[in-house]
Amino acid sequence: MSLTGAMRKSLGALIQMLGIAARPVQDAQGERGVVIQPYRGYGSHSEVFLIGRVFRQSSPHAETRRGYLLTNLRDIGRRIARRAIPDAIVTARFYGAEETVTTDKDGYFRVHLSPALPPRLDRSWHIMDLTLPQPHAVQAQAQIFIPPASCRYVVISDIDDTVMHTGVANKLRMLWRLFVEDAQSRVAFPGVGALYRALHAGASGDQHNPMLYVSRAPWGIYEVLEAFFDRHGIPIGPILFLREWGVSWTSPLPRKAEDHKRELIHNMLALYRELPFILIGDSGQHDPEIYRQIVEEHPGRVLAVYIRNVSRDPKRIREIEDLAKVVAGAGSSLVLAADSVAMAEHAASLSLVSAETVSEVRNERTATDPTEPESQTYGIQRSTPTRTAEAVAQGDLQDLVGTGSEPMPPNVIIEPTTREQPKQP
Repeated sequence: MSLTGAMRKSLGALIQMLGIAARPVQDAQGERGVVIQPYRGYGSHSEVFLIGRVFRQSSPHAETRRGYLLTNLRDIGRRIARRAIPDAIVTARFYGAEETVTTDKDGYFRVHLSPALPPRLDRSWHIMDLTLPQPHAVQAQAQIFIPPASCRYVVISDIDDTVMHTGVANKLRMLWRLFVEDAQSRVAFPGVGALYRALHAGASGDQHNPMLYVSRAPWGIYEVLEAFFDRHGIPIGPILFLREWGVSWTSPLPRKAEDHKRELIHNMLALYRELPFILIGDSGQHDPEIYRQIVEEHPGRVLAVYIRNVSRDPKRIREIEDLAKVVAGAGSSLVLAADSVAMAEHAASLSLVSAETVSEVRNERTATDPTEPESQTYGIQRSTPTRTAEAVAQGDLQDLVGTGSEPMPPNVIIEPTTREQPKQP
């Protein structure tokens, strides 16, 4: 009996959904399929951090050219059958320092060490050597990002519905994009590549500002996100702060990761205590609440908060209003942006990026979607931080958010006309 087009599509979608446990499948480094999988690490000249995992998986089948479907089904089996290796001893070596760590019950290990020798000043990325002597000898190298002296600020950005259209505000759409579509299909927001390249380069073009990305996605799509970033020219960050969902035959549901983003941002503020921060997120999840607490608890450390406007839900608008009051009261800036051009214009006005950034972002945006018009930009600007916050509290933001028509909401910039310099902790 032949399958109809609808049945074929449904079958294909089902197989791809099963790919949640199959992609990516990494080649084994050691005997019997033992793998050390390090994720990009980060740190300073005084301390560095790295997360990785040790697991065992079967080798790829030799006959993989017999069909795409058969290959995918085999890879699904390889990934689901992958087994974490608990209590494995991993030795990390980095600039004369050595640390031995043990994997947890899920095979994860965490390295935190202080270099014994000064890391080289002529590079941002450094190599950490990893060795696993047993149960089978395996070696791997991890990349560690240490900001150079030229950097001027740190960027922390959400990924979901901030960099890529994952539909976090729509759970079913998010799951479809996250687990069915590949790196080529996960559409980036128009202009985001040019904007993030400019933030990484800074106003001088050679600042190499750290780009730290936060997501609630599982570690299992780490390489898929790397491929997505590479395809769209988005600077790869030191580490993609993801979480393991623990998908297996015996544990098919995600594990909880409460407050992971807030804790990570606090850690980054402490690690890079001499640098101010830029926070980028979206209105569809909990970014406004988290960023509000960060600004409250670390006054003067945040140069600007950029929130991509993906939701007009009244509750979300109220939470953005709470964020706006805190940011304005701290003498900083909040940009509620419908597109990347508005963020670029604001960053250029503060000399955070070069003057050419606006045209570069606009050109990339137009090339991606030439029919979509730019949103109109409005401002809530008063002479002092206190008066700016009062204007937001009196409903000015609520009034402006309702301006404009679907599908393009307006851009709204909230900041005092006289900005305070970022405080040093």
